[in-house]
Amino acid sequence: MLKLKELIEIWRRDNSLTQALLESYAMLESTRIMFDKSVHSLRYNDAGEIAMDVYQMDKVVNSYLQDVRQKVFKHIALTGGANIVPSLVLTSIVIDVERIGDYTKNITDLAIAHPKRLRCGMFEDDIVRIEAAVKDMFGKIVPCLKASDEAAGLKLMQDNSWITKKCDEIVTAMIKEQDSSLSTSDTVAIALYARHLKRIAAHLINIASSVVNPFERVGFREA
Repeated sequence: MLKLKELIEIWRRDNSLTQALLESYAMLESTRIMFDKSVHSLRYNDAGEIAMDVYQMDKVVNSYLQDVRQKVFKHIALTGGANIVPSLVLTSIVIDVERIGDYTKNITDLAIAHPKRLRCGMFEDDIVRIEAAVKDMFGKIVPCLKASDEAAGLKLMQDNSWITKKCDEIVTAMIKEQDSSLSTSDTVAIALYARHLKRIAAHLINIASSVVNPFERVGFREA
């Protein structure tokens, strides 16, 4: 089965798919900005203020998704389904990006509901490490896709596989009230935040898997 490197060569022969691919990069950049702003509001701001309209940017991301789908549909219609795999891979990527936008918007909602800066008690260092890892993934995913760098994609997947387990541990600890210094409000917010971080990381890893794996294994660990 073809991998992303071969698929990009096919995309470059069709201008509509090339444009759709560029739009997927724009989607990722938009969600990266949304993530940075929403995290800053939740974790480093005591007023629940956000330096941009995350909801409006999420609408832009959704518009990109619809446009990519339209271009993919046009490609399939014009080619009679020939080389359908590139279209399916691209659709899979932009769906993951759209979901990242949704979870980033959830962090914004959390920042508004919990306007005081969220401090994570005994789990502060773990949360900081997860935040840094997710930001690093955002910074590396587009160059990885553009270069169709299988080694970089594999490293991104392997280096960040720990995030899921750590987020689950934090959620469990919140349920069991292991840090008695935290208020009920903080406990709930931390549990929700850990879940949102987990899902954003998982979708970024799914996107990286499109570089590493053949289509039937996109979204799974490396083959």
